[in-house]
Amino acid sequence: MASRHLSRSIAMQSLYEWDFSGKKGDLEKIVEKNVKEFGPGLEDPSFVWQLVTGVVKHLLKIDKIIEKAAPEWPLDQITIVDRNVLRLGLYELLYENKEEVPPKVAINESIELAKSFGGESSGKFINGVLGTVFKEMEKNE
Repeated sequence: MASRHLSRSIAMQSLYEWDFSGKKGDLEKIVEKNVKEFGPGLEDPSFVWQLVTGVVKHLLKIDKIIEKAAPEWPLDQITIVDRNVLRLGLYELLYENKEEVPPKVAINESIELAKSFGGESSGKFINGVLGTVFKEMEKNE
């Protein structure tokens, strides 16, 4: 598994665990535990930290975007996996350097995470929401 994909996977698992605990868990300890458990060969976990801290920093804005892009799905009714894959994908889509992470890569990586960790229709759902946001971004440029 490529190190950036592994980093995204660890970030998603950490955000999932934090969200599952009602956002009350110690996120730093969760990330450290998950890096040790799921990424023992990961040379540089800084990308994991960048993703996790970025999502948390922009959480309210990201959640509002999810609610707008998927109005028929209230945030608390989206599965925890899908919700956190969306948060991660939207963070990369909206806040990461587009040269480093092109939008289509951010979307594709999110779809792959959804297929790996989510339910049967997770990939399609993630693709639909992120695709909607991406189209809006293109219109506004």
